[in-house]
Amino acid sequence: MFRAMIMAISTYSCIPVPAVEWDEKHMRYVLCWFPVVGALIGGVQWIWFWASGQKGAGALLKAAVCTAIPVLVTGGIHMDGFLDTVDAKRSCRPVEERLRILKDPHTGAFALLYGILYLMLAMGLYSELTDQQLPYLAAGYVYSRILSALSVVTLRKAKPDGMLADTARASGRPVKWILWAELFCFAICLLAFGFFHRAGGGLLTAACCLCAGIACFFYYRHVAYRWFGGVTGDLAGYFLQLCELWMLAAIILAGKI
Repeated sequence: MFRAMIMAISTYSCIPVPAVEWDEKHMRYVLCWFPVVGALIGGVQWIWFWASGQKGAGALLKAAVCTAIPVLVTGGIHMDGFLDTVDAKRSCRPVEERLRILKDPHTGAFALLYGILYLMLAMGLYSELTDQQLPYLAAGYVYSRILSALSVVTLRKAKPDGMLADTARASGRPVKWILWAELFCFAICLLAFGFFHRAGGGLLTAACCLCAGIACFFYYRHVAYRWFGGVTGDLAGYFLQLCELWMLAAIILAGKI
């Protein structure tokens, strides 16, 4: 399990970790540790918020760095999937052509435009974030990765090969139930925290965060099945980026109600 955690961190982030042997046995529980990467991103965001507050940084600088942190920690792996998916989806081509576009290393006009739009919206939302809402933001990075891992082992695959399909095949039978247990425990803990932590929107913010993640998950399933015939690694990155943006918007909105 420790090696699986190291493999998850090294696969889905740029954080230096000890080298471990890669084989199917150790890959079995990698998805169970995917949320740890989210916890690390949330921790870095928390440290930055605290340090920038201590030094009196302006709202624009705080928001810009908050926007950059998830991309820098993950190495842009999920943003790459988001950009590829936007290009493929907006091409309005047959399914086989869309899947080919996902593999194309070139960046299209739609990817560029939507990438800029995404970062602008994210920075604007981060600029509205308060210290009291920060715990929900940090939790959101964990939540999005639990949902993403669940999609890998539960949703139909668009093709039998690729990183996502290989990870799903390598996952052990208990992985699905471990992830469901993680989701259940996370939801209970977040709602309990919101109930006792009245600042930042409290229970309403926790509920909005959970609902935004679930809504984004079903939207992701709809897009994957309708436009691509199933999920792929790039689509998983697309979902993760959208989920984080939707949850951030939900947190901000709940705090203003």
